[in-house]
Amino acid sequence: MVPPRFVRRLVFTPLLIALAITAGVLSPLLLLVGLLASHGRHRLLRLTVVAVAWMELEVAAVSATFALWVSGNGSRRDRYYDLCGWFLGRVYRIATRAFGLVVEIQEPLNASTDRPVIVLSRHAGPGDSFLIVHFLLNVYGRRPRIVLKAALQLDPALDAVLNRLPNAFVSGSGAPREDAVTAIERLAAGMDGGDAMLIFPEGGNFTPHRRVRAIRHLWRQGHRTRASRARRMENVLPPHLAGTLAAIEAAPAADVIFVAHTGSDDLLSVGDVWRALPMRRPMRARWWRVPYEEIPADGRERWLYDWWETIDTWIADNRPVTE
Repeated sequence: MVPPRFVRRLVFTPLLIALAITAGVLSPLLLLVGLLASHGRHRLLRLTVVAVAWMELEVAAVSATFALWVSGNGSRRDRYYDLCGWFLGRVYRIATRAFGLVVEIQEPLNASTDRPVIVLSRHAGPGDSFLIVHFLLNVYGRRPRIVLKAALQLDPALDAVLNRLPNAFVSGSGAPREDAVTAIERLAAGMDGGDAMLIFPEGGNFTPHRRVRAIRHLWRQGHRTRASRARRMENVLPPHLAGTLAAIEAAPAADVIFVAHTGSDDLLSVGDVWRALPMRRPMRARWWRVPYEEIPADGRERWLYDWWETIDTWIADNRPVTE
C-alpha cells in the first residue's frame, strides 16, 4: 500500500535530501574506501560512484520539479519530458562508464513515422525499464507513457516527475485489476503521433520461480492452453492479457513494438550483480515493429503468445556466453 502523496512528500523527500547531503559530504571518504577496498575489478568503487551520483541526480530532479512549480511552469509536460531525458541520459552515461555496460540494439525503432506506438517489452534484470525509457526519449525522440508499479512512487524523484506526466501506476505484480485496465485504456486512447506507451506484460522481472508460479496460476484458473504454451517458453513469463489487449484496442492507430533483451536477465540478486561487475558481456536487445494494419482484429490472445514465443526463442539464441 503506497502512502498518500502528502505523506510521501513530507517523509521521503526530506529523507532523500538528508541522505544526499550526507553522501555528498562523505563522498571523498567513501570513494577512498571504495578504491582501497577494491581489488582488480573495483566493484565497491563502481557501486559507490553510481550510488552517490544517483542520489545527487535525484535531488536535482526533485529541485527542478519544485522550481517548475514555483515558476508557474508546473503544468508544461514538455519541461518534465526534458527533465526525464536529462536525468536518464546522465544515469546512462554514468552506468556505462562505471559498470562497463554496453548495449547492442538490433532493428532499432524508426522514429521518422508520426504514428503512436505501443511498446511491449519483456522484463528481466536490473534497470531494463530505465534503459528502454532512455532510448525512447533520448534516441528515438518519443514521449513515453509508462505502465509501472505503484510502489515506484516511493522514490521521491520518480514520484515528483512521473506523476506530472501521463502514466498509469498499477498495484502489485499480478494481472491488472479492473480499475488499472481502465486507466491503461484511458492512457492509450490519449496518444498522438509522438507518443510511445510502454508496457511490461509479464508484470514483473523474470525469475525461474516466478515462471513456475505463473504457469501454475494459469493452470489453476483453467487457462490450460495458455499454461501449456507458457511451459514451452523457458526464458519469459506468460504475458498478462487484460491490460495489454485493452491498450491495443484503445489505440487502433498505434503500431506495436515488441522488445526482447538479454545479458542481464540472470542477475537475480545483489550477489549476482556484485559478481558481474564490471559487466564483461553486452546487453543485447531486439526491436520488432508491427504496423497497426498487420495487427489481427481477432485472435489477439494467440497473436500475443506467438510474439512472446518469438521473444523467448530470440533470447535463447542471443544470450551472451559467460566467459
